[in-house]
Amino acid sequence: MSDWPTALRVNAFARAVEAAGGTAMVLARGDRESGVVLLLAMDRDGTARLFERERDLDGRARIVQRKPDLVGEAALTDYWQGRRRNDPDLWVIEAIVARPEPLAAETLWAD
Repeated sequence: MSDWPTALRVNAFARAVEAAGGTAMVLARGDRESGVVLLLAMDRDGTARLFERERDLDGRARIVQRKPDLVGEAALTDYWQGRRRNDPDLWVIEAIVARPEPLAAETLWAD
């Protein structure tokens, strides 16, 4: 799946979320082939968290939470919109589903 275009990965993630009984929505579309993806994970109680895949110095991929100090969807939205102004290739997808991280690992960020 590592050679799949980003647009296809995002679509696969959205379908996996829906199959798990959740909802997913693309908030910002980036480069179809290779854009970076931020995941805005929303819990049913309104808790919002932002995740992204990065590589460490040894080239290993890991999923990290961005801005864990920010509380609420509005603060995280301000953050990702600022990033998007600097990187128009950035994708942002919102998911409301139990345990979105494993679904993202299997689709958005699979090697």
